This record gives sequence, structure tokens and C-alpha cells, in this order.
Amino acid sequence: MPPPNVTGRLHMGHAMFVAIQDGLARFHRMRGRPVLWLPGTDHAGIATQLQVEKLLIAEGTTREEVGRETFLERVWDYKAEQGGHITRQLRSLGASADWSRERFTMDQDLSEAVSEAFVRMHDKGLIYRGEYMVNWAPLLKTAVSDLEVEYTEEEGKLYYFKYMVDGTDGGKFEFLPVATTRPETIMGDTAICVHPDDERYKDLVGKEAIVPMGNGRTIPIIADDYVDMEFGTGALKITPGHDPNDYAIGKKYDLPIINIMNKDGSLNGNAGEQYNGLDRFVAREQLWKDMEDESLTIKVDPHTQRVPRSQRGGEIIEPLVSSQWFVKTEGMGAKALKAVEDGDIEIVPKRFNKEWNNWLTDIHDWCISRQLWWGHRIPVWYVGESGESEFIVARNEVEARSKAIENGHPENVVLRQDEDVLDTWFSSGLWPFATVGWPANEGVENSDLDRFYPGTCLETGYDILFFWVARMVMMGIELTGESPFSVIYLHGLVRAEDGTKMSKTKGNVVDPLDTVEKFGADSLRYSLVTGVTPGQDIPLNMEKIEANRNFANKLWNSAKFVTFNGLKDADEAEIEELAVAGPIGKEEFDKLLLPEKYIVSKCHSLVASVTNDIEKYQLGAAGGKIYEFMWDQYADWYIEISKTRLYEGAGGGDIEEAKAARRVLVYVLDTILRLLHPFMPYVTEQIWHHLPRAQASKDQAAHALMLADWPQMDDETLLVTSDEAVSTFECFQAVTRSIRNARAEYNVEQGKRISAVVVAPENLKDDIEKELKSLVALARLDPDEVSVVATGSAESIAANNDDSIQLVVQDGVEVFLPLSGLIDPEKERARLTKQQGKLQIEIEKLAGRLNSKGFADKAPAVVVDKAKAELKELETQAEMVEKSLKALNK
Repeated sequence: MPPPNVTGRLHMGHAMFVAIQDGLARFHRMRGRPVLWLPGTDHAGIATQLQVEKLLIAEGTTREEVGRETFLERVWDYKAEQGGHITRQLRSLGASADWSRERFTMDQDLSEAVSEAFVRMHDKGLIYRGEYMVNWAPLLKTAVSDLEVEYTEEEGKLYYFKYMVDGTDGGKFEFLPVATTRPETIMGDTAICVHPDDERYKDLVGKEAIVPMGNGRTIPIIADDYVDMEFGTGALKITPGHDPNDYAIGKKYDLPIINIMNKDGSLNGNAGEQYNGLDRFVAREQLWKDMEDESLTIKVDPHTQRVPRSQRGGEIIEPLVSSQWFVKTEGMGAKALKAVEDGDIEIVPKRFNKEWNNWLTDIHDWCISRQLWWGHRIPVWYVGESGESEFIVARNEVEARSKAIENGHPENVVLRQDEDVLDTWFSSGLWPFATVGWPANEGVENSDLDRFYPGTCLETGYDILFFWVARMVMMGIELTGESPFSVIYLHGLVRAEDGTKMSKTKGNVVDPLDTVEKFGADSLRYSLVTGVTPGQDIPLNMEKIEANRNFANKLWNSAKFVTFNGLKDADEAEIEELAVAGPIGKEEFDKLLLPEKYIVSKCHSLVASVTNDIEKYQLGAAGGKIYEFMWDQYADWYIEISKTRLYEGAGGGDIEEAKAARRVLVYVLDTILRLLHPFMPYVTEQIWHHLPRAQASKDQAAHALMLADWPQMDDETLLVTSDEAVSTFECFQAVTRSIRNARAEYNVEQGKRISAVVVAPENLKDDIEKELKSLVALARLDPDEVSVVATGSAESIAANNDDSIQLVVQDGVEVFLPLSGLIDPEKERARLTKQQGKLQIEIEKLAGRLNSKGFADKAPAVVVDKAKAELKELETQAEMVEKSLKALNK
């Protein structure tokens, strides 16, 4: 289970992953496979620390004032108070994880695994400490990952100003026009760059420019084709210490790096005494004012720009060079690429392969140190009272001291652990193997690590493919030698009903628990899974959830019919037989009548199709097929037909037919419940216990649908079906529908019984005739005025010549309905005559309008064309009424 934030609250993304992952877990468990769905929570370094810091601020203090030890005590208290909410909410959705194994990323053994991973990767040369450009969050006072920075289009300003050039002609000064969106960084400039082909500035390349307000400091004017001649003035200020692109140019030309910013976002002494200590945005305004006073400004234009903001705090990120710990990712990324290329890992859907390849091909080293207090402390100890020139990487302080002594230091040498903690994604990158006993159980047979690593499937949202998934793959291969899972299944995002992203600011967030309270967990889960394909975003439609609540009701009512009405006449011996009966095999199947053969065949085909779909991670398709079969075939067709076997008044009375119907009703419902259980666990589990069960099974404490066998186990042959029975019954259905449609077309009262003659080829005649009582019940026919005759017989000719409506069905089958049985001639003649009169009035009115010269000449062509089309439609309706009247009079 992707570990949610320990202090988080349930949102629709959680509901989505529960619906999918629980569905997969229940499916494979019922298939008889050993399934571990391991739950847990993440310590969520930044998010959790932010919450506790807010509490301290509300109390009038800060984490710095209370100190690290007290602050961490407060965080653990907060975790204890808030930490159980998310897991309780996940369980309320029906998550059948192994909750006895619930883990937390800061559990003792998992923390030890983090230290072990750090040490091993450092020993391999994969972890290093270095000066590098990072994304700095001034309010959080920590570096954040590239992936944790979101860029937003925002209205800003483009500042144009003068960079005075020190000329060689008798001390003559010229100025170079430069534009920037961040004037405060001018004090960190170490070059001006122009394009080598830019004729405007060619003569200035190689000269020196004077930094505005920089106490006479000069910087070189250089040329590089990186510069866009069309943007701004075509002259680019280079600030290697505060811009990632400038940093690259600085490295290329060996420019000095000047850091002008403190960790809290204020400017430091390198920016000049007059700006030292000012907030970056205050300094921007002050510097620009000072430049105006010195006549160094040109203009300020509105400018839309991409602003980097922290995904957590929302603050504007400041790029700056900082000493941090990094993971070398190029080699690890290549192994992760190869795992997908070689088929060790399959990404579902495949379209994300391209993104996987692009990201891992262009991957940068990963900054893993965070300037926080909550998290896994970096397992590095510095030697001595101060300074960081000598350090020891160790699993714990005892090991660090032992290594220090080996290096020649005294036993009482002062060791200081690194103040920083590791990026949260570093620890969660170990999740697949650390949670099942790595490294303690490496090489131990039959341990959880041996049994459950590598895992089969990792299911998560596509939005954390690189945050988490790629890192698990890289670290898994590097530390265990194996890919952590064979399938990466990516679901889409749950969006608002209009397709926009849910956000509190928009006020369109839907609380899953509110939805569950109103419609039930089953309805929400089913709605999130069905009707979508892997990786596809899903708009949350309340009408769809309500419709699926109605589907659950339909299932409940169908089960109620089976258990109360269907079984009420079954004796104890028959109930016991039903309780122990297994799948319907060929011998039993061959004895069934057509409707029973049909519904069992369709049921068995459904089992094969749904099983195949779920094995291929097509849960949406599988769920939709179960819905269609249960509602359209089982409830609307077979349950209605079963009444002709069960009730004497409906044509029943044959004991063996009734017994077979009860067997099929229970068997098919049981199969539906098993198939639907991964999608709707609550209602299916509840209903299943009302079906006949062997007494021995009832006495077992663990007896539950979630532990029952899937209808098609791995070692079983395919269940029996009959294409002929399906084809024949579909013809029977078509006959029924054609009669129902005719009744609707002629407005026949629902309770009125009508006559019918069904004309069918010899190969279908007997089958339809055997189910005449079903046809009578479903199509509301008069049992004394209905017959099935062979095509070409005298009876069929008579029916064809009779004053009847002819319905052409399929497979050579026709139905003749005597018109006199459908309608009251006088009432129908009066209705049609009245309708004819109304149509004639409308036709004359519209025709007169069109013939009017004023209308034809003055009205727009589109209006005239629309009127002509309306007239044509009215005339067509009048012709149909006239035709019906003639037929009626005949």
C-alpha cells in the first residue's frame, strides 16, 4: 500500500487506490494465491513538521525556541494523537490489508534499514556530499526535490536597467541594456552574456561591466549561443548562485559563484551593507528605488512568468547553491530503464513507458538532505568540536566511534551527528523490501523477505511515478539485486465533476466519507473503478455513484427474491443439496431447459471474461460486465422466467423444473457475488451469508465470502457453456422484445393480454414452443390465444393473411399480432383523427407563412430553411397518421 501521510485525512485519491488495490487483493486471495497487502503510513517530514510548527506559533513560540529534543517530543505526541485517523478511514472503505503488519516509516527496524541503505550506497560511491544548485524553501528553511516544485503562470514584472560598460576610449562609458524579473539578484551577478551573432553587442564582448549599486565591482561581458536574442534586450545577466541555468553557464566559463541570500530568504552581506538583512522582496523594491536615484533604470513592463513554488508550503522557491547530500542517479536510472526494457517490469498502461524513459534518461542527481528536524537523521558524524571537513558514515554512533578510533582518533573524540534529515522519499523508496525484513532477513529461507519480495504489483497514481515509483525501482535493484515488483499499475486522478482538479480554494473537494455516508462504500468504490481504463482521470459524478447505489439495491432485491420467494417451497433435503453443490458440470447442464442453459452459459462465459480482465488489470471492463449481466440478464430475464417454474399461477407446477430453477437461481447468484466481491465487498459479503451453506462451514470462524473460492480456480478446466443455447435464447429474447415494442408503439394497456402467432423454422420452433409459458409471462400474452407454428405451414400462411401486424425478428422468425387485439378501433380512430386535424392546422399555418412574400424576402436564410424543415416533418407525420387510419379502416 502506498503509505499515506501519518497525519493525513482521507481524500478521493485514497479511495481510488483502496478500490483498486483491495479489488486485486480480494481477487487473488479468492484465487487461492498467497496475498500480502501490507499497509502503513509515512512520517511525511515536511507536511508533519509544518503542522507542529503551526501549533507552536499559535502558542507563541517556535521550534528553535523549544529546541530539537522538545520539538521532536511534540511531533511524536502529534503523531500519536492524529496518526490513527487515516488508517481507520481506509478500513472504513473495506481495505482488507493485513492490518496486523501495519508499518510506519519511522519504526525502529525501518529506521535501521534507512541507515543501512545510506551506508551501503555511500560505500558504493553512490552517495556524496557536495556544493550544488538546489531548490530552497525559505519559510521551511530546507532544500526540496525538483519533483516537489510546482511552476505556475503568474503576472509579474520585467525590469529593464543599465549595465554601465567600462570603455577603453578615454574612460568613456556606455551602457548595456539588461532585463530581469528578479532585480535583487543583481548583486550576485558575475557576468553579462550576449549571443555571439548579435550585431548590437559584438563590440562589447570581452569588456567589463559595472554592477549597479555594487561599489564599483566589475564583471566580464561574454558570448554564448544559449542567449535568446529576441527575449528582453538580448543581454542576459548571469547569476550562478541563484539560477539553475546561470549555474550551468557559470560552470562552463568558470565564473565565481556569489551567494547573496540567507536561508530565511533575506539578503546577506554579499549583497552590500545597505541590503544586508532585508527580505528578498523588500530588497527588490529598495534596490530598484536606489537604481532609479542613480538613473540606472530604463522601464518596467508587465510580464507573465513561470514561478516556482513549494508543493508543500506554497512559497516561492529560491534557487541557491548549498552544501547537501546527493545520490548519484545515472547508473541507478539506467538499471531501472533496463528493467522495463527487458520486461522485468511491466507498466500498465504502456503509454507511461515513454515518460519513464524520458525522465530516467535525463535524470539529475537527487538531493536527499533536508534541513528539518522531523525525519531520519542522516547517519553521518563529523569529527571534532567544529567543522565538517572530516566525517564518518556509520549505521549508529557506536559504529561511528569505532571507525574514528580505527582512523587514529582517541576514544573520547567528539562526534557530532549531521543536523539534517533524509528526504522522505529516501525511506519510502525502501518500502517494498524494508517492510518485509530487509536487511535483517537477507538470505533467510521462508522469511517474509524470501516469500514476498519481489512483490507482484505496485498500484499507485501516475502523479507519483517519479516521486516514489522510480526511486523504489532504483533502490530496490541497487540494494537487493532484484526489481521490487513485476507490474506497475497506474491509476488516474479523481477530478471534480467538471473535469477540473479538486482543490480547497475552488471549493470543489468532495469528502469520501460524506459520500460513503450518503451512498455507501460499495457504491463509491464501484464508481471509481468501473467505466475507466488504467491511467485515465475520472470525473467524480454523483449521479453515477447514485446509480451504482441503485445497482447495489437491485442486487439486494434479487437476492431477497431468491432467498425468500425462490427457496420458500424447498424442503430441508433440497436446501442441504444446494448448500454443498459445486459448479454446474456438463452432465447436470445437459438436463437443463433452454433459459437455464442460457443463463448458466452466460454466467460461465462471464467468469472467464472477468477473470481474464482482472488478470490483465482491466478492472473497469470487468466491473462493467458484471453489472450488465446481473441487471440485464439475471434480474430482468432469468428471475422473471424462473417465476414460471416456481409459481403454479405463472405456469409452474412441475417439481423438477422448480428444483432446477432453484438450483440455477442460487448458483448464478452465488457466482455473481463472488465475481462482484472485489468491487463491492460489503453488500456481497452480507448477501452471501443468506444463501444455503453447509452447517460445517457455518461453524468455521473464518467462513467468509472473502475467503471463498473464485468461480474459476487456476487448476480447473473452463466451465461448461453452450453457444447453441445462447443463440436460441437470444432469438427468444428478440421475439419477446419485438412484442413488447409493438405493445408500447400501440399504447396497449399494461394489464391487457393480447394474441400472437410466432412463425419459426423447424430448428427453433420446438425450443420456443417449450418456453411458451415464459413468452406469455414476459410479453403479456393471452395463453389461450398464442401459438408457435412452423415456417411455410398452413397456419403460418393464415397468420400472414390475417388482419395482423407482422414483426420480422431474426433467424427466420416472425411474429403476427392481430390488430384487433392490440387496440380499441373506435378509440384509436378518434385519437388519430384528432391528431390529423391538429397536424393539418399546423401545416396550413406554416405553409402560409412560407408563401408570404414578406417572410420569404425579409427573413434570414437560416430561418427560412428551418421553417421548411419543420413543414416537411409535419407533412411526414400527417402521412403516417393517414396511413394508420387507412389500415384501421381496412
